[in-house]
Amino acid sequence: MKTTVITGDDLSYAVEVFLSGGLVAVPTDTVYGLAGNGLDVDAVAKIYEVKGRPEVKPLILLVPDIHAVEAVSAEIPETARILSDAFWPGALTLVLPRRDTVPDIVTAGGDTVGVRCPGHPKALEFLRLAGVPAAAPSANISDMPSPKSAEDVLAYFDGKIDCVVDGGECKYGVESTIVSLVDGTYKIIRQGALPEKEIRRVLADIASR
Repeated sequence: MKTTVITGDDLSYAVEVFLSGGLVAVPTDTVYGLAGNGLDVDAVAKIYEVKGRPEVKPLILLVPDIHAVEAVSAEIPETARILSDAFWPGALTLVLPRRDTVPDIVTAGGDTVGVRCPGHPKALEFLRLAGVPAAAPSANISDMPSPKSAEDVLAYFDGKIDCVVDGGECKYGVESTIVSLVDGTYKIIRQGALPEKEIRRVLADIASR
């Protein structure tokens, strides 16, 4: 397999590869993600295989906006809409009740799904053109450093994935903060690029209204 590197703004080939079941590394504001069609079981299985990732670890879905979350979440609480308004596109992943349209392999059989709208123009354009959510963990071998550039991705996967969209170096270089909004409250699952104090500030502003 030859890994194609896309440096320009035309993402049509990358989207074509993605929709046909291939894997495409895409830039985000946090780290590069290894994207496969999040509704395609075979594509998601390839992600686990290429990364060497245990299938007991669920994957995050990337979406272009909060409206796209409706296709994968059975419920979008008001706190999710408020936090997405405050921090999307950005380094915040929201864990919400899943919809049956999401394959079990994405959620590792769980009843929740993590969703994020990434803050990178090429990632957003890719997702809009694709029209389906992308299962996209970091584009690295499991337990190895996360990739901050297209060159980092190629060091892991050159010849092993179909395509890399080169969007320059990532803004943060660390993963997103994951927040669960299940059961009517919020809980930090993973502290990442977005500080918890910022999340608390937004939620406190709401509570004081």
